[in-house]
Amino acid sequence: MTPNVPTNGPTDAEEVLRTEEISMSFGPVTALRSVDMHLRRGEVLGLVGDNGAGKSTLVKILTGLYKPDGGRIYIEGEEVRLRSVEQARQHGIETVFQDLALVDELSVYHNLFLNREHTRGGWFRFLGNRSMRADARRYLDSIEVDVPSVDVPVAKLSGGQRQAIAVARAVRQENIKILMLDEPLAAMGAKETALIIELIKGLSRQGDISIIVIDHNYTHLFEICDRINVIQQGRVTLDKSLGEISLEELIELMVQSYRREIAQPAGPVAADAHSAQDGRDES
Repeated sequence: MTPNVPTNGPTDAEEVLRTEEISMSFGPVTALRSVDMHLRRGEVLGLVGDNGAGKSTLVKILTGLYKPDGGRIYIEGEEVRLRSVEQARQHGIETVFQDLALVDELSVYHNLFLNREHTRGGWFRFLGNRSMRADARRYLDSIEVDVPSVDVPVAKLSGGQRQAIAVARAVRQENIKILMLDEPLAAMGAKETALIIELIKGLSRQGDISIIVIDHNYTHLFEICDRINVIQQGRVTLDKSLGEISLEELIELMVQSYRREIAQPAGPVAADAHSAQDGRDES
């Protein structure tokens, strides 16, 4: 794999998302500490950090699942309060978590239109299967997602194809501005990984969708991202474009950070933080 060449995340691009001093605690445990982060239009941002660092907590705040204790969130320069998933969607934020939220028994096209089905008729409404089937095929072709048939139950698809359907369902929303992907390449083979990487690159090339990717594989992130943020102990400790840091430098930074962490005995709060995060924040 060759590193991604940033073409859709120029430094002077309009900011679509900014967070300032986002903080969150679970009881006595501090998960996020004054997190400042920004995302430009059309940019792919990679979030890096150990388990329990706060990555998934931040994503869940931006998704509307968690309410932060403090801080501010701006979408296209306007301060917003994301009190629910539906409210986040109204602001153009879609998230694909590791469980994908697909219904295995339903077809590809039914999953694409889940909770947004086409209907027809008068007083008694019927599913518009024909139009949904045709629209699903056209849409998947347009973003180069290859499945054997839109009539196939998603249970019969490969892991990469299932991930692609989950991403496709998220990005087909008319007002989408920000797509967040939580471990989109976890437990995939080389062929399936390549499929999802190409899908993310294709979405990035469109220039109108900004993407945040959480992944523990730094090689994958250097393949698809324009910029990297490292989150450690609830803080953003590094913000670099791919032109400012190499894969080897990032690996060395993370290794040194890990060595410093294990060399210092954890106090009761730090130990509790890791324990609490293990239950609430898988990433």
